[in-house]
Amino acid sequence: MGSTAYRGRGRPRGFVEEEALDRAIRVFWEHGYEGASLSDLTAAMGINKPSLYIVFGSKEELFKRAVARYRDTYVAYAAGTLEEPTAYAVVESYLRAAVDALTGSGHPPGCLSIQGGLSCAPANSGISEFLAGYRAVFEGELAQRLARAEKEGDLEAGTDTAALARFVMSLSQGLAVHAAAGARREDLQAAVDVALRAIAAYLPAGNPVAPATETTGA
Repeated sequence: MGSTAYRGRGRPRGFVEEEALDRAIRVFWEHGYEGASLSDLTAAMGINKPSLYIVFGSKEELFKRAVARYRDTYVAYAAGTLEEPTAYAVVESYLRAAVDALTGSGHPPGCLSIQGGLSCAPANSGISEFLAGYRAVFEGELAQRLARAEKEGDLEAGTDTAALARFVMSLSQGLAVHAAAGARREDLQAAVDVALRAIAAYLPAGNPVAPATETTGA
């Protein structure tokens, strides 16, 4: 849409969709989908309720548009981490960047995709399902990248790359919950350190970050 101002019935002069979405993102991020009232949203966005419905259709559609905008702005770093040259670097880059984003200044702590739907009544179960689907997209992309790494010999042969991707995403979502509760950046990065030791266990022998071979009863 760019910076084109909307004109027409019900749309305030000078209305810029991206700016309105940025303000809506903050309201949803702070209050969650159900906690964000139409009054909160319209006040933050600088429009009235009829204009909201005309431009965005409904509160649910506004939320979905806000999540898409969030993906393209606050979480834009995620796609780039998949371009790292090794599986270990992909995971480290993603988790480190996630912690920085989750604890960054200028926005609420945590993650919109988690806080937006932590608690939804049955009537709004579609929001929880939408957010789960949103999170599954990157998990699938990460699983594909790790599968490629396994084929290239960058991970141990036979690694369950789908499970490994799910582990990474489960950790990132847990980090988001802790960040929202006020956890410090350095403490979350320490948790990433522990996770990276687990990732290193899937690296082939001889890899610079692979753990030393241990004798087990297996």
